[in-house]
Amino acid sequence: MAESARKKETGLKKETRSEELLQLVIFQLGEEEFGLDIMQVQEIIRIPDITRIPHSPDYVKGVINLRGKIITVVNLDTRFGMEQKVHDDNSRIIVAEVDENVVGIVVDSVSEVLRLPLSTLEPVPEIISGKINANYLKSVAKLEDRMLILLDITKVVMEDAPSKVVYC
Repeated sequence: MAESARKKETGLKKETRSEELLQLVIFQLGEEEFGLDIMQVQEIIRIPDITRIPHSPDYVKGVINLRGKIITVVNLDTRFGMEQKVHDDNSRIIVAEVDENVVGIVVDSVSEVLRLPLSTLEPVPEIISGKINANYLKSVAKLEDRMLILLDITKVVMEDAPSKVVYC
C-alpha cells in the first residue's frame, strides 16, 4: 500500500508516526565514516600498550589487559587493506561484543553517537565493495549532508579468524 494511502486510512501524519531508530557509534577510518550498532559496543577507550601475538593474522594488532580481562585488538586499516595511520590522540579502541567474545577495534577517531531512522538505510552499492570486502558491510545510511557505511563487525572480526589465536 502506498505511503499516502496509508496516511489517509490511518489518519496519521508522517511526523507523528514513530519510526524505529537505530543507534550507532560513528567512527572514522581514513577518509571514511563508519557506523557500528551501539548494542554491540561495550565501551570506547584510548589506545593502551598492546602486546603483539607471534604468528597471528596481520590484522590482529595484539592483546590488551582491560581490567583483568584479555582482549584481542583488531586493526581495521589492515583488515580492509587501507593505508595504516599512525595512532594519535584521537585514535581509539572500540570494545565490542562479537559472537559472545569481546574484541577491541582500532579506529582513527570516534565522533558521535547517532540515532537514525531505519528508512535512511539502503543496501550496499556494488561499487563500494571494491575497496572493502562487501561481506563486511551491512548497509549505507543516507543523511542530508553525508553517507555512513554500517559495518557487520561480526564478519569483520570472525571471518578467517583462527579461534586459538584471536580469542584468549
